[in-house]
Amino acid sequence: MAVYVWHGVDGRGKDAKGIRDADNPKALRLLLRKEGILATSIEEESAARVRTSRDVDFTRMFQRVSAADLGMFTRQLATLLESGVPLVESLSALIEQTDNALLKGALTQTRDKVNEGTSLAEALKAHPKIFENLYVNMVAAAEASGTLDTVLMRLAEFLETQARLVGRVQSALAYPAFIAVMAVGVIGMMMTVVVPKVTAIFDSFKQTLPWYTRLLILTSDIVSGYWWLILLLVGGGVFALQRWRATKEGNAQWDLWMLSAPLIGQMVVMVAVARFSSTLATLLAAGVPMLTALDIARNVLGNSELVRVVEEAREAIREGESISVTFKRSGRFPPIVTHMISVGERSGQLEKMLEHVAGAYERQVETRITMLMSLLEPIMIVTMGGVSAWIAFSILMPLTSITDMIDQ
Repeated sequence: MAVYVWHGVDGRGKDAKGIRDADNPKALRLLLRKEGILATSIEEESAARVRTSRDVDFTRMFQRVSAADLGMFTRQLATLLESGVPLVESLSALIEQTDNALLKGALTQTRDKVNEGTSLAEALKAHPKIFENLYVNMVAAAEASGTLDTVLMRLAEFLETQARLVGRVQSALAYPAFIAVMAVGVIGMMMTVVVPKVTAIFDSFKQTLPWYTRLLILTSDIVSGYWWLILLLVGGGVFALQRWRATKEGNAQWDLWMLSAPLIGQMVVMVAVARFSSTLATLLAAGVPMLTALDIARNVLGNSELVRVVEEAREAIREGESISVTFKRSGRFPPIVTHMISVGERSGQLEKMLEHVAGAYERQVETRITMLMSLLEPIMIVTMGGVSAWIAFSILMPLTSITDMIDQ
């Protein structure tokens, strides 16, 4: 059975296209005709990929598989397997209902490899941009232990939790970002359009202007006359910062600063601890050995300094030391975290303790985000109001003096 890329026209005369598997093009054409679709072209996926490699497919270029999409697929696959549906048949059913073309293509290739005798983990490994190292290793451990449906359900819960956490952070930052963009746009327009026209009135009068009005005129002249240079400097600064962060030394220095920055540092640690604890608990529950689990879980930390601590803990465990002692010695993980990990190690319930840590810190992250956003919004509004008041005051005060002079 091969995979074909088809284009056609449905019963309403609208263009339709998709990816389907069939024994041959004739069988696919008959299948589409039963669904009310007249196929205009049918091409095997491998040939279509070669042909389109010379063209730019902007849809596929910017398309991605989100954590929410992957979590939904994983949960549905776990449900089908738990119901006794064979793996290949389960994959085929999910391919049919998947709307994401990128995920559909990856699942189709995965299904074909599994049908040929390849393990699911090995088949998923061919798509690292969709199925990361964490996902593949958990599936491999599940296949080895014969608990694929249970581990997939646990993995789905982990992916959905991570997606919710990222979604809350993004939604919390969306409104302040919108306000900031609007504020910069309004103030920039006032500086480049309104202020030059109003302050041109002052040129006809030989009156000494207040220092704050002169500062406003100077600022307006710089913004309106050298806006391109300002944009160039800002863009160059961002580019230089990114290049510096791309180096090993720069990334290490930036991550150290992020951990010690006021307000932000605690947030970085909370998010990292929540993700690391949840990931490590999921891996250990799936039967992944501790050293392998630490090697995988460190990739979700997102901070080189914390990654270094986990690497030291991994080496310490190899030499017989406990993970809690290493974390406590580093001073980077909160004391309550090291204490709960220590209790889990002594009681043999490390996975459960890690789940408690992850849940507690996820709730703390949500609370801290709410608090920061409640502070950020009034600060931005006051700042924007202050700048607007300075512009209005700097214009109105000289105009008042000029009016008084004319009345006399």
